[in-house]
Amino acid sequence: MSSPHTSSPAPDATVIRVGRRSALTGLPCSIVLMVIGAVGIFGVVLVATGKQKGESTVTGYVGLAFAVALGVLGIVLFIPFWANRRSRILIDHTGFWLEKGGLQRVIPWNSVAGVALYWSEFGRNGKIYSLELYPTATIDRDDPLLWSLVRDEEPLHPGLPRLRHRVTLTAPNQRPVAEAVRSRVPHIWLGESQRAAGHIGRPDIRGHRQRTRGRTS
Repeated sequence: MSSPHTSSPAPDATVIRVGRRSALTGLPCSIVLMVIGAVGIFGVVLVATGKQKGESTVTGYVGLAFAVALGVLGIVLFIPFWANRRSRILIDHTGFWLEKGGLQRVIPWNSVAGVALYWSEFGRNGKIYSLELYPTATIDRDDPLLWSLVRDEEPLHPGLPRLRHRVTLTAPNQRPVAEAVRSRVPHIWLGESQRAAGHIGRPDIRGHRQRTRGRTS
């Protein structure tokens, strides 16, 4: 991809703090799960040392195991929420900027053939969104920050490339992102389209590891 004339977003860039919003929801939930896990571990210690009150039962063992499993889940969820709490999307006249984990990358508008908003059903009443950026230049499948956004699928319209960058958005974030893109580059905006459930998909982790010989950063 060609680079914009500036090495940082413009002062008037639209800033969407995607990490903060997710952290405000996800961190408290993960902490609650870790507390439940800590209680479960405490119970396991009591049972192991014979200091529990009452007799041990199969139901009690299952309950302790479930509590510990919830604690592990809380830790698994806490790590990415904490690591990405400062993640931001910035949109200006030069391109689409992404800041995450101390890294900053830009997808310049002059290297994008079109931008679309996808959405699909998520759960019973929810929706999940993604911004699709179709490039005119070659995509680096192993960029330290952008590689996990790369998808290889049928394009929205004939003439667009199969490879694109897919940025996952939550319901609160999708509107400001879409509005900022439309206001900056209306000539490449392709509109909104519903996709099948689970359209977000997964990054090409196996291919990335093979190409980077096991290194994921």
